[in-house]
Amino acid sequence: MTLQADIGIIGGSGFYSFLTDPEELTVETPFGPPSAAITVGEVAGRRVAFLPRHGARHQFQPHRVNYRANLWGLRSLGVRQVLGPCAVGSLKPDLGPGTFVVPDQLVDRTSGRPQTIYDAEGPVVHITFADPYCPRGRDAVLSAAGSDEHLVDGGTLVVVNGPRFSTRAESTWHAAQGWSIVGMTGAPEASIARELALCYTAIGMVTDHDAGIEGGEAVTHADVLRTFASNVGRLKELLYSVVARLPEPQSDAEADCSCRRSLDEITLPFALP
Repeated sequence: MTLQADIGIIGGSGFYSFLTDPEELTVETPFGPPSAAITVGEVAGRRVAFLPRHGARHQFQPHRVNYRANLWGLRSLGVRQVLGPCAVGSLKPDLGPGTFVVPDQLVDRTSGRPQTIYDAEGPVVHITFADPYCPRGRDAVLSAAGSDEHLVDGGTLVVVNGPRFSTRAESTWHAAQGWSIVGMTGAPEASIARELALCYTAIGMVTDHDAGIEGGEAVTHADVLRTFASNVGRLKELLYSVVARLPEPQSDAEADCSCRRSLDEITLPFALP
């Protein structure tokens, strides 16, 4: 019998220990293999599928992550709600390292990445993406955080191609637009999730102030890894509480979510898993 889960987490390799009774599953998709085998287990009494975004050995650069296969693979296992924790740089002086940001908006500055699963000949598919993140998923995160002063409700995540970090001029420009955090993996992950009618919620863990921002110096990869490692325990605790608060599968709250209804009245060129 195929392993099933209703919640997916796309994150770093440090989350394998997050699951109880984990079982590994190799999944095939029309877009090739996901970043790694998907591990299914239990968290807070819910069936959860975990996928390391950059691969089991952290071998895939941000622009080479197979976002389409990752999201398709999760959906094929029954996943309908996805949590996407990621490391980000801060574009605001008051968002220091260790802050968790739950963005409500997204700016995609990437290029060269496959942006859609609907690139075959057939009916054209336009999805609504004005609000890129799941409202019920965001509510679950904010509820789980309670009055935690180190978690910020709202903000704009700008996604750059990487793998290099931003110049000071780029960081200053991003900040001048009023954007809050900068990362390399939030797009097209969020939009492809919407194309698959998945609920998707991003949680940005601030690892540094971007260069050019008050308090920010030239960040290194080692700096990011150190800060992420020192806060991953807090992130796991938060995700555990979030999973417990997400709507149950096939409940009215889940069925009525705008993310789940994003493909209503749209003719698709092929069936989804």
